[in-house]
Amino acid sequence: MCGIIGYVGKEDAAPILLEGLRRLEYRGYDSSGIAVMNGSKSIQLRKKSGRLQNLRNLVADQPTKGACGISHTRWATHGEPTDNNAHPHLDQSGNLAIVHNGVIENYQSLRDALEKEGHEFKSQTDSEVLAHLIGKIYDASDETDLHKRLISSLREALKQVSGTYGIAAMHTDSPKFLVGARLGSPLIVGVGHGENFLASDVGAVISHTSNAVYLNDRDIVCLTEDEFRVETVEGGISDYEVSEVEYTAEQADIGDYPHYMLKEIYEQPESIQNVFRGRLLDEEASAILGGLNMTPKQLRDVDRIVLCGCGTASHAAMAGEYIIESLARIPTEVEIASEFRYRNPPLDKNTLVFVISQSGETLDTLSAMREGQRKGHRVLGIVNAVGSTIARESDGGSYLYSGPEIGVAATKSFTSQVTMLALLGLLLGRMRHLSVDYGKNMLEEIRALPAKVERILEQSDRIKEIALKYIDAEGMLFLGRQFNYPTAMEAALKMKEISYIFASGHASAELKHGVIALVTEKLPSVFIMPNDSVYEKNVSSLEEVKARKGPCIAVTTEGNTEMERIADDVIYIPPVTECLSPILSVIPMQLLSYHFAVARGCDVDKPRNLAKSVTVE
Repeated sequence: MCGIIGYVGKEDAAPILLEGLRRLEYRGYDSSGIAVMNGSKSIQLRKKSGRLQNLRNLVADQPTKGACGISHTRWATHGEPTDNNAHPHLDQSGNLAIVHNGVIENYQSLRDALEKEGHEFKSQTDSEVLAHLIGKIYDASDETDLHKRLISSLREALKQVSGTYGIAAMHTDSPKFLVGARLGSPLIVGVGHGENFLASDVGAVISHTSNAVYLNDRDIVCLTEDEFRVETVEGGISDYEVSEVEYTAEQADIGDYPHYMLKEIYEQPESIQNVFRGRLLDEEASAILGGLNMTPKQLRDVDRIVLCGCGTASHAAMAGEYIIESLARIPTEVEIASEFRYRNPPLDKNTLVFVISQSGETLDTLSAMREGQRKGHRVLGIVNAVGSTIARESDGGSYLYSGPEIGVAATKSFTSQVTMLALLGLLLGRMRHLSVDYGKNMLEEIRALPAKVERILEQSDRIKEIALKYIDAEGMLFLGRQFNYPTAMEAALKMKEISYIFASGHASAELKHGVIALVTEKLPSVFIMPNDSVYEKNVSSLEEVKARKGPCIAVTTEGNTEMERIADDVIYIPPVTECLSPILSVIPMQLLSYHFAVARGCDVDKPRNLAKSVTVE
């Protein structure tokens, strides 16, 4: 959550910071602010609640000058989204400025102690307390090297706080000098020529450099325009490497699309192909996932699989559970990552744990990974962001290579994750009982997915017509069975996230166990019902809704004209083997929620109260 970018170099900092915030706004958009240090050793602070454009307007009216600065776009945790609560925050002296992601859990006791010493606070945030604490330690220090004084003050302050943080800070005593630190909240160093950057995401700096250092937890970094140094909070040397960012600024731009969400929906033929490119073995009728770092014997010894994720990733895991059990006959279960870390589930030595996260920085998922490792289990990651914390700390795993996903509502990451889990199921299945012929058929089906997705995307205008037909609906039910029960869950989440209406996903057969009480003439029900092994069962459930005058939208397989006589509206998907159907059936659901939300005037890329990467608990 929240976005940080800091800059030190030879250029005017404000335009660079504002551009970086634009690229980070998906991480939080309740308020934003910049602090720039000028040659007269003063900090120029500009903060504004609301969207980033409000800050742009303020800076245009009250320009700042200086080649060193920090900035922040906020997703509110402590304190409402107001001008005063916006970052950056100053210390008591006004000479130190910080921006902070994360949560300082003991901020109230620290604030109480500081107030007794005469400190006056201007916000309700936990972050301002950290600024005052660092400033207090700095002012009391007798260190004559001012760079060292700032670093040691930050280090000492961090020893007194509990919680998570991604921090960038600067002090008027040290012009053109930035310090940063991380624990739980991501922070990277953008390595430039005659300039360096701090940011919470590489997307903020890709217009300026393609080289980045992904900081580890409890790292402290200090930057000048010509160099940087990474240490640990404890004072030791930290190991790091300079990595090349895996995508370009052009790939992260919106292009000619009105919204990032629509762009990313339309990128799915390519993103799905990127998952299986180079990973299909025709000779063995199987898949290869070398990043798992496991021998064939170790994979054959797996008796149980646990899939952990949050939000959309948990729905992808649900689809993966069905796929892996179907193809590999290995007992598989899904754990919501935020619950797994606090439970004590019995896991035997042959249990393999996967954590699934687009960003690779989701705090609940990261904590679940560490909990599994703490108990001696092998934990593998399925992530999109190269160099992310889960990618670096897991025992192995696979990258999705889907490219940047900027829209807050996940789309291409879901289909990429399910595709990856299908490759995993095929790999494990061929090691056990799947025949060569079945494996070859799966390879054909997987390779055909991108073209089939393109056929669904061609129906966008028709799906928009259906969305407009139900634009006054205050709620919607999504129903599916077996492999498409997770699709129903994900479809409901998409509708809730971006249109703010009540939406609920259920297994179709659960209708008669309570859900059918919600059915009215004003509540549309969407049935995800391709021609599969439970198609007739879904028809019966749809008929139950129709008998109670509930409007029905059917998502079914091309050529199934029966639905045109029964359902009010029909959306078609190409035929596909049953276990891969969620990858296709979710596409029209993404388009339906997108067109519905746009027609209702919602900001689909920046839905209220949400942010893209959840790095707080």
